[in-house]
Amino acid sequence: MKSKILLIFLFFSLSFYAQEKYYTKSGTIIFESSVPAFEEVKASNTKVTAILKKETGEIAALALVKAFRFKIALMEEHFNENYAESDKYPKASFSGKIKDYTTKSLNAKVMIQGKLTFHGVTKNIEVPATISNKDDSIHLKASFSLKPEDFGIEIPKLVRKKIAERVDVRLDFELKKK
Repeated sequence: MKSKILLIFLFFSLSFYAQEKYYTKSGTIIFESSVPAFEEVKASNTKVTAILKKETGEIAALALVKAFRFKIALMEEHFNENYAESDKYPKASFSGKIKDYTTKSLNAKVMIQGKLTFHGVTKNIEVPATISNKDDSIHLKASFSLKPEDFGIEIPKLVRKKIAERVDVRLDFELKKK
């Protein structure tokens, strides 16, 4: 009898501490590094996995680098082989938290702080984002820019004028209750 009571107590204790999580496997990341008068340098990845813990504002995301798609196949090949080295560094990831988080942050403009890892280099970043909470989903959008050299990516002199110094990144995640 005591073991049944202990088991019931343990079950309710664990349920109490379980955090409400929101999740997607179809988040979108778009990056662009185009320069006027040259070929568009733009790619998108619509298979990004992301998770948000509603109680704490913690966020994590993972993208397979080879899942970025360009309009021009040769550009995609050069990106994977010469710049991102996706065979050597197959994943890009982010883990962080909404700054000054409260549940009211889920319908606001916020700052997200965390660690972004790309090309084997991890950097602390802080990006502005917009979050909206509707029904059983949370929509997160963010835009920011990065420098390739901050992640150990060298742009050859031959194409340096055809690629912008900064890469503009946009995120769009529709997270559903897990």
